[in-house]
Amino acid sequence: MPDLVPVRSALFSVSDKTDLIPFATALVHRGVRLISTGGTAKVLVDAGLPVVPVDKVTGFPEGLDGRVKTLHPAVHGGLLAVRDNPDHAAFLKRHGIDTIDLVCINLYPFQRTIAAAETTPREAIEQIDVGGPAMVRAASKNYQWVAPVVAPKRYDRVVSELEAHNGSTTLDLRSQLAAEAFALTAEYDAAIAAYLSRRSPAPFPEVLRLTYTKADDLRYGENPHQQAALYRDPASTGQTVVNARQLHGKQLSYNNINDAAAALELVLTLKHLDPSCVGVCIVKHTNPCGAAIAAG
Repeated sequence: MPDLVPVRSALFSVSDKTDLIPFATALVHRGVRLISTGGTAKVLVDAGLPVVPVDKVTGFPEGLDGRVKTLHPAVHGGLLAVRDNPDHAAFLKRHGIDTIDLVCINLYPFQRTIAAAETTPREAIEQIDVGGPAMVRAASKNYQWVAPVVAPKRYDRVVSELEAHNGSTTLDLRSQLAAEAFALTAEYDAAIAAYLSRRSPAPFPEVLRLTYTKADDLRYGENPHQQAALYRDPASTGQTVVNARQLHGKQLSYNNINDAAAALELVLTLKHLDPSCVGVCIVKHTNPCGAAIAAG
């Protein structure tokens, strides 16, 4: 596998536009050719950046309300081709396909959409990304040649790497990005499967897959010599400790989280018994030492 691969062409298709313009601008300043899909292309063009619309690459218009944009050999051939394979190179030349060295892609916000109680099944289905995961997986499979960037928090590192290596990415970076990308698509698919399973009349699914993202590092675990971290369900928006914001005090431990969760559960139970009242409780090692309610 090659270590350094020059980035000459990058494909952009993002739902989350955070830090998009600075990242794309940095690539343009290094002479990178930008290719982009509809909504992302408009944002880039409005920022004054030169962009090749993806339909100019595919020779086929976007259609079906945006469902068909990048599912085309001109895109996936450019992502999947092994550059030092003569047969692959001949195929690309024969069909006029250019290689793509970097993809900047994040997916439709399916988890955030289904977290809203008012979301209808039709609305949820429209947030199932198809082309995005396909490109992410293609680029990640071919990480020996392509850098898959799926999170805005990675933009600065990619730019730093390009600056340090004269416009190239290293194999180590591409490998790390690919691992992160496959984790993203796995979590995404698991969320979709879980949503559809919950709508099934079967009481229990044949396979139960749970995915969580790290919310914070904890001060220590159940005992001071143990390490611990707190993870959350990405689709969770309810009243839980993991969704709360710490206003004061030192870093929390596993026991602090456990006690806070027990206290919150009891207070919510009191609220359920009498919504007009305010509840309070004191907890030590998950045991309520005292609890009370009063008129709000």
